[in-house]
Amino acid sequence: MSEKRSTIVTTGKVRLSYEHLIAPAAINDGDDPKYSASFIISKKDTKTIQLIEKAVQDAIKQGITSKWGGKKPGKLKLPLRDGDDERPDDEAYKDAYFINANCTTKYPPFIVDANKRPITNETEIYSGCYGLGVVSFYPFDSNGNRGIACGLLGFVKTGNGEPLASRISVDDALEGVDLSAYVDDDDDLFD
Repeated sequence: MSEKRSTIVTTGKVRLSYEHLIAPAAINDGDDPKYSASFIISKKDTKTIQLIEKAVQDAIKQGITSKWGGKKPGKLKLPLRDGDDERPDDEAYKDAYFINANCTTKYPPFIVDANKRPITNETEIYSGCYGLGVVSFYPFDSNGNRGIACGLLGFVKTGNGEPLASRISVDDALEGVDLSAYVDDDDDLFD
């Protein structure tokens, strides 16, 4: 396996959260828009966790030679995070790890279904659906911060799930509203 390939992981079944896979978004004001997602990984999925840990170790080895002057820094930011510790009040992260992955608009991730057909409909990909994440790990050294980042390469949707974001259907939103009262009325509120 090539050195570069050793830092690429296709996860087992994960759940999407904070999803921006089809349309990039700026996380903070002034940031460039990026494709991004948080992949929630069950702590029972030891195979995926081991793959990630090995890829992170390989990325650390690359960082020692390419970014950090031949030595491993004492304090590295690492991408595999514990949902029970960092998001104790969020039920979706209970008994789970997570990784946050992103990529620039220059290299959008692939988004496909289980038959490898591209998914372009925004309603098909949402926070709460399930699939396989494809990510790469790489060393960084930026503004005094050092660690291993997680690049987003793609997502294979394998199933639906309860949406994590608040959503409401048109019917629910307009329940009890008489729309005819607002059509072609002579109200001068906006005149």
